[in-house]
Amino acid sequence: MRARVQRLRWSDWGAGFFLFAATAAIVIWQNSRLAVLWDLSYVLENAARISLGDVPYRDFPFPYAPLTFLIQAALIKVVGRVFWHTIVYCAIVGGTCSVLTWRIILSVLQESPRHVRLIAFLLSAPLSFLGIYCIFPHPFYDPDCTFAILLSLLLLLKAEQLRSWWIALVAGVTVVIPLFTKQNTGLAFLLSVIISVVALTVIQLMRRESIRVYACVLAGAVAAMAIALLLIQHFAGLANYWHWTIKFAATRRTPALSEMIGVYADKMNILWLAAIAIGAALIRFNRKQNRMLAIISIALISMPFVWPAIYLLLQRDPSERADRLLAVWPVLLVASFILSLVTIKRRDGIRQVLPFVLIATIHGAFMSQQLWGSTYAIWPLFLILSARFVGDLNLIQPNNARPWLLRSVSAIIALSLILAGGFYVKSHERLSYANLDDGDLYRSTLPQLKALSTRGDWLPQFEELIRYTDREIPRDEGILLLPGEDLFYYTTGRRPRFPVLMFDHTVNPYTPEEILKLARDRYIRWVVIKQDLQNEDEGVAEEKNRLSQALEQDFESVESLDNYEIYKRKEPGDVEDEGPDSPAR
Repeated sequence: MRARVQRLRWSDWGAGFFLFAATAAIVIWQNSRLAVLWDLSYVLENAARISLGDVPYRDFPFPYAPLTFLIQAALIKVVGRVFWHTIVYCAIVGGTCSVLTWRIILSVLQESPRHVRLIAFLLSAPLSFLGIYCIFPHPFYDPDCTFAILLSLLLLLKAEQLRSWWIALVAGVTVVIPLFTKQNTGLAFLLSVIISVVALTVIQLMRRESIRVYACVLAGAVAAMAIALLLIQHFAGLANYWHWTIKFAATRRTPALSEMIGVYADKMNILWLAAIAIGAALIRFNRKQNRMLAIISIALISMPFVWPAIYLLLQRDPSERADRLLAVWPVLLVASFILSLVTIKRRDGIRQVLPFVLIATIHGAFMSQQLWGSTYAIWPLFLILSARFVGDLNLIQPNNARPWLLRSVSAIIALSLILAGGFYVKSHERLSYANLDDGDLYRSTLPQLKALSTRGDWLPQFEELIRYTDREIPRDEGILLLPGEDLFYYTTGRRPRFPVLMFDHTVNPYTPEEILKLARDRYIRWVVIKQDLQNEDEGVAEEKNRLSQALEQDFESVESLDNYEIYKRKEPGDVEDEGPDSPAR
């Protein structure tokens, strides 16, 4: 069965504009009140380095896929090192992602045409708060990867609906892009799509029907992958890329399997799944369309989604509220998987395999350290899966008898996520690893950091450091900053001379002894150590202390700023003799 193609109406333009504007407004608001210096610096510092000509994987260790950094490096080259440009970027990409999600949901709900536009809008509305850049509002690879995934999904659906070979070819190209934006999420998406398209191709061949669309998708993916690998080999070397983005990244960031599946063991999951199962059974066997049974079924199915909103009245602890919201993920994943299997014969093509692609991709995202915390940029996938979930509930009704079932469940899910998601964003609980609440709100006075704002003394202290280095440290002398929490190179335009810009377990491959040797080999003359950190992770502070102790034998303190200690390399006669086995000898 070929899905109908929805034509744009004036109401569609209004809905799309609202979703874009509301999401973009939240991103701008978030940037006006907080800055997560650690993660922001990692992206923009490395992007600034790349913009100056350094090649990741070849010239310096780099355990991440390149596209987000290349995009930011291109922005720096084109429009300069000005922070508010990144706010515009995040607002545009975040708003566009909400529109893409809405269009995908419209396509997903084609089997339920009555009020489909209203339902799609309702299920997209929570992205005003839970959009890809709403929770973490700075340029980052997780949101960019989700954007690439949504673009690819929409193109896949459109290619099949229109039976367009050229859209299918472009869709195949876009299937590869997420892999080079974030490895774990992108790889899960790529593999699940390729396996699904191959399976659909086999089914079409067995039915003796055209496989042109699926063949073009596969051809586009193969061509894009080949070009990407050739470019990587030319600029950085495939061996280097494999070592840093696969082997090294996997050893430093992949959680244990027991942690990944442990969240499914929560006893509350059993309660919520039982409620959904009973509600679905009442829908299926309510052949006489008893209104009371229908209301009970809606209440049971909605319980897992409503609970996070109800919990706002019971608990004021932001972390507890966040836990209730994130606990909806495993329930939806299991329920959607089962319902998709039950209704699999009621659909065909890409929409038939879509939930399995989404579930695989979501679990790929969970292969990062934060597990359920990794959901901050993939809420669009949650809402698409929710749309498929309510669509499947509609399909199991006798003769699809009650269209208001779909509307009711969709409205309840949307309202609950808006309430719980709004509090989640306002409390910035996902960003609790950073000190974002202490002190007055300060906006940077540096031209390069215009529109960068956060609470505390972090920015005025950093501006003091910039003034000192501009005055006292020649631009051609090497500087090592510990632990690398600030936008130093982005702000100053200096070129780094040390291979690592940030020092924590996930990105720094060197021991303190190796760092000391590298500092000697590259003749690093200055070390700047930040005393109090916005990042409250104890591991980062411990790493900073270990490195500081190792470097003290070669450097001596020459200046104390408000939050930075400045060290300069000792004269050769002043360096302590470490004996014949010293790494520097």
